[in-house]
Amino acid sequence: MFRYICFLLLPLFIASCRPDVFPPKPPGYFRIDTPATHQYQVFDRPGFPYSFEHPVYSNIENDTMFQHGKNQHPYWINVNFPGLNGAINITYIEISKERPLDSLLSDAWGLSFFHHEKAQYIDRYPFNNFHGATGVIYVVGGNTASRYQFFATDSLKNFLRGSLYFDVTPNADSLKPATDFLEADIKHLLMTLRWKTPTAVPNP
Repeated sequence: MFRYICFLLLPLFIASCRPDVFPPKPPGYFRIDTPATHQYQVFDRPGFPYSFEHPVYSNIENDTMFQHGKNQHPYWINVNFPGLNGAINITYIEISKERPLDSLLSDAWGLSFFHHEKAQYIDRYPFNNFHGATGVIYVVGGNTASRYQFFATDSLKNFLRGSLYFDVTPNADSLKPATDFLEADIKHLLMTLRWKTPTAVPNP
C-alpha cells in the first residue's frame, strides 16, 4: 500500500521540482516625460529676417554643419529640445533670380518625400497666418527619420523650411508621446512666424 501511494505521488513531486517558466513580456519602450504645459518665448535675434515664438523648454543655436567656404547660411538654426533628444532644423533662403520660388518649392517637396519608401503615408496640411506667412506641413507616418516637415514663405522674398528629428533610431510607436506633444509647438511656431527686413548679417 505504501509503495502504491509513493508511486502515485512521484509524478507530483517531479512536477513540483521543475523551474518556474515565465511567459515573455510584451515589447515595451523607454518612458518619455514631456513638459507639463506648453509655454513660449520670442525668438527675435537682431539681423534675422524672421522671428517666431518657441517653447521655453527649447534652446536655439546656429546650425554650423554647412557653414564652410562660400556656403554661409547665417540664418540656419536648430531649435533643440534637450529633454526629448530632438530638434527642429530650420533653414532660410532668400528668394532671388538664382533661387526662384518654384525651385525652392520643388526642393522642399523633394526633401519631404525623400522618406516615402519607409513612410506608411504622407499627409499635407496647408496653412497661413496673420503675419503674411503661408506654407504646408507634411506629416510622415511610419518609422521614418522625420515625422514633421514644413515650409513657409511670403512668395516674394522669404522662404523658410523646417524638419523635426530625434537623435535615436526611428520608431513611430516609441516616439509617439514626443511627436504628439511637439506637434502643437510646431504649429505655434508657424502661426507666430513673422518676416522682417534684415539690418545686418549676424555673427555665426
